Amino acid sequence: MIKNYLKIAWRGLRKNKGFSFINITGLAVGMAVAMLIELWVWDELTFDRFYDNESRLYRVMLNRTANGTTTTQSNGPLPLVDALRNEVPEIKSVTESLTTSLQADDGLQVGETKILRKRQHVGEQFLQQFRFPMRHGNWTTSLRDPNSIVLTEETASALFGAADPMGKLVRLNNQFDLKVTGVLTKLPANTAWDFQFLVPFRQYELNTPWMSGSRMDWNNNAINLLVELQPNVDDKALAPKLKGIIKRHYPESIFEVFLHPVSKWHLYDEFQNGKNVGGFIGYVRLFGLVGLFVLLIACINFMNLSTARSEKRAKEVGIRKSAGSLRSQLIGQFLIESLLVAGLALVLSLLLVLATLGLFNGLTQKQLSLPWREPVFWLLTLGFTLITGLLAGSYPAFYLSSFQAIRVLKGSVHTGRRANWPRKLLVVAQFTVSITFIISMVVVYQQIQYAKQRPVGYNPDRLMMVSLTADLSRNYEAVRNALIRSGVVERVTKASSPATTILNDTRIDWAGKASDEIMRVNLVSTSPDYLNTMDTKLIAGRDFRTDGADSLSVILNEAAVKAMRLQNPLNQELTMVWDPSRKLRVIGVVENSVIESPYDPINPLVLAYNPSFENTIIFRLRNGITTQGALAQIQPIFQKFNPAYPFDYQFVNDEYGRKFRQEELVGKLAGVFAVLAIFISCLGLFGLAAHLAEQRTKEVGIRKVLGASFLSVWGLLAREFVWLVGIACLIASPIAAVFLTNWLDNYSYRISLNAWVFVLASGLALLIALLTVSFQGVRAALVNPVKSLRSE
Repeated sequence: MIKNYLKIAWRGLRKNKGFSFINITGLAVGMAVAMLIELWVWDELTFDRFYDNESRLYRVMLNRTANGTTTTQSNGPLPLVDALRNEVPEIKSVTESLTTSLQADDGLQVGETKILRKRQHVGEQFLQQFRFPMRHGNWTTSLRDPNSIVLTEETASALFGAADPMGKLVRLNNQFDLKVTGVLTKLPANTAWDFQFLVPFRQYELNTPWMSGSRMDWNNNAINLLVELQPNVDDKALAPKLKGIIKRHYPESIFEVFLHPVSKWHLYDEFQNGKNVGGFIGYVRLFGLVGLFVLLIACINFMNLSTARSEKRAKEVGIRKSAGSLRSQLIGQFLIESLLVAGLALVLSLLLVLATLGLFNGLTQKQLSLPWREPVFWLLTLGFTLITGLLAGSYPAFYLSSFQAIRVLKGSVHTGRRANWPRKLLVVAQFTVSITFIISMVVVYQQIQYAKQRPVGYNPDRLMMVSLTADLSRNYEAVRNALIRSGVVERVTKASSPATTILNDTRIDWAGKASDEIMRVNLVSTSPDYLNTMDTKLIAGRDFRTDGADSLSVILNEAAVKAMRLQNPLNQELTMVWDPSRKLRVIGVVENSVIESPYDPINPLVLAYNPSFENTIIFRLRNGITTQGALAQIQPIFQKFNPAYPFDYQFVNDEYGRKFRQEELVGKLAGVFAVLAIFISCLGLFGLAAHLAEQRTKEVGIRKVLGASFLSVWGLLAREFVWLVGIACLIASPIAAVFLTNWLDNYSYRISLNAWVFVLASGLALLIALLTVSFQGVRAALVNPVKSLRSE
């Protein structure tokens, strides 16, 4: 019986090639979109889920409550390590973690081979906690020696080729010779860890001056702490014990401790007032729904076109029922036909996925692939196809099988207005989703552009940064002079933070601060010429002198002046809590600069004169010189004074642009899905318009004989669908407004929704719909009425 059903279904597809093409293409595009999104969503949901002990791995987080507001941070004080080890038996192990290269990579050298790679300093038990697969070495001893190094496979290959690296020396940053004690296999792409080699935290602690005494300093929150719980320990039951552990050792502390599981590091990384409020998981859920909606639009196409052609199959149903066919058999036949279409669409969708996966990976910055050899993939894919076929074919199957044989054979079954209503509702639903996508795409683009056009408070054009290594720090004045003499560099300075990142903050006190007030500010230590190099506007006072006389002077930004409630900030004294005996004097005020998120308010900033506290060289290229020409002049200078490193640099414009990556990804995906949703909807609309034109052929012929004009005939068919799209516009607008308002509320610096966006999106949808149905309208209007009335 099934074989017979398949034969009938195949004949039907061949007989109605146009409608079959629309059905299969629409379903295939919808399935391909759903499949791509499914791959992306699965990749996101499985981030850091490959550890054997994943349920017991946590990051130590701190909540800081000050002035009625709670903020959350992932870095804590080093003494907390011993406190957790000694006082909390529910914790199996604690390890330190520190990313020291916040702007650029570190230099590794073996012989004449020099490469730049990402470093991570970790405690001795790190590998035992996370159990990364190792090609050489073991979890227990590889990080025991402070002067050891563990490489990833790729890094080992770059340094040693095919040779065995174990026991060999690698020079780090032209300062330290470290022995290779382990090689990790390639890390999965979907992990929050992006290191390319590991160095024991003890090595950093022993060789970094500011770390001296850190094991006793509860004020220095600079280290990430990672813990593994004992088996069967409930983190929620443990929470009260951890909460006040810092205050028990340091009563003045304003920090409370809690644990954040490894499975949530990537997707649940946003905190508001001390509570986790989600994060990127919101976008994952959103695009998961988008994939389902696009597939639903494709299924609606199938339903609409199948029921629209019911009159052509009515007699077939009547004859089969008269011959004794049961309704269940007819339903089975129509569902088999639907599953055949879904099966053909699956084949086409897999081809589409293969053809577009490279582009999709480029768009999402992923390394996704179809897991052909995984049985689970095929089970899910076939199940997905089965559900799609049943979903798309269920309504047509039950609708067509409900026809009464006697009425059908008498010719009294016609699809009038009542029969058309379900199809009209489905068309409205299709375009409601599509128009919502269009509106969202426009608003996301507006928000990104609004943030990009925000005044940043300095001039990022032709501004470059190079990470300060030990060699560059030692030879800074020589480097600076050589850059100026090159003729391509206008100004040079150095600072403790890159131009697009804040690495340090501190608490300050000043006369006039309330006794219960806690004030934290961003802190950037600079050398002379920082303001001129950045092209930051000084609105009061003066810049730092070049003779070193301003070691006790600071410059505030406008946000700091406002937060401190200073009417006359110049000559105001302030102190930093880590050195209250050191009185600092305000000598200037600068305009606010956007250094952190372009979507958030600007935080108070203190610029301090401290050239020895450094991280980055910042310099500005002269105007009128090509970038390539300037780089050709600059590169030899850095190679001379920084011989252990390849020349590595960043343009501030590029680094600032990276702050928009997440929103740009959302905007691009929204745009792609909007186009595909409209395409699928228009495929269905085209098919329905063709059916309507065919259904009303004789009516059109009579109207033309009676003198109807070309435009009136065209309008007869076009208005049937345009008003449905108009209703969809009215429904989509408030839905999009509610969704987008909630999305924009995540940003402090944001646009307001404008009515013209909804008008534009609605007008665009109406225009696309009009163009889609116009082909059939024009075709019907141009048909010779003699041909259409010949059979009458």
